[in-house]
Amino acid sequence: MSTVATGESFLHPALFYRDEQEYTAGTVPFVQEGLAAGEAVAVAVPGPNLELIKSALGSSADEVQFLDMTEVGRNPGRIIPGVLRAFADAHGEGRVRIIGEPIWAGRTAMEYPACVQHEALINAAFQGRDATILCPYDTVRLDAEVIADAWATHPTVIDQGRELSSEAYDWHTVVARYNEPLAYPVGAAALAFGAEELPAARYFAVKQAEVLGLARDREEDLALLVAELTTNSVVHGGGSGTLRMWAEGERIVCEVRDGGRLADPLAGRRPPARGQLGGRGLLLVNYLADLVRVHTAEDGTTVRFYLNR
Repeated sequence: MSTVATGESFLHPALFYRDEQEYTAGTVPFVQEGLAAGEAVAVAVPGPNLELIKSALGSSADEVQFLDMTEVGRNPGRIIPGVLRAFADAHGEGRVRIIGEPIWAGRTAMEYPACVQHEALINAAFQGRDATILCPYDTVRLDAEVIADAWATHPTVIDQGRELSSEAYDWHTVVARYNEPLAYPVGAAALAFGAEELPAARYFAVKQAEVLGLARDREEDLALLVAELTTNSVVHGGGSGTLRMWAEGERIVCEVRDGGRLADPLAGRRPPARGQLGGRGLLLVNYLADLVRVHTAEDGTTVRFYLNR
């Protein structure tokens, strides 16, 4: 089974599997085919599946870059710049081949919208690139809604060795559908800010984090992320905004709402060009936070990030 001989530069198939045998049957030949063609190959999947592929490859595993997606991709917004583009850009002279499994049964309902938007936006981020990104989906353990979304975010689907064109493929609609309004709890601590209140916003965030039980070694990350987002609101979001914080389970939640409109769906997921000044704020948020959710509308934008306590 070849996924390269179509004449297209970028290929993005989904792989449907039901058990370990189907998983290795769909992933291991894909890796071997890439190695035989002289392509750079990376595998970024959850730990147990990582071990399945490593074991099946034997000594060939030494030629592959392996990454545990539960670590490098715990925030789906980090996967395109920090995993996929990082690998592809490091091998810019030739075609690359990547297995990326960002959606697994342990993902939460809060994480899922960011996951499916990530899968959709791969199509924009890699348009015209010499790359093949194969995305496995466990059709037994994942909900039917997730499998339906896989058909919508991938132009082709491989199921039991057959490669099928997806008539449901429409990644733009998926991005829009999961651009969901983000409600905040009654009683969440809030601070309205403008340019003069930027230092006060950082102080407010750190003090709230102490009350909410954020680990001390993460306070610096919090302060940096709040500084980036509130400054961005002042410069690009109408000059002011509202900062809110609260706790959800084992995470601290922090959000910034302002009157700006984030029109670029790849904002924060596109590595900056060499020599580029600015434009790194949302990218930094994706790199440091454990989860990022964004909602943008005609009358404003909300950027919400989560930090594990």
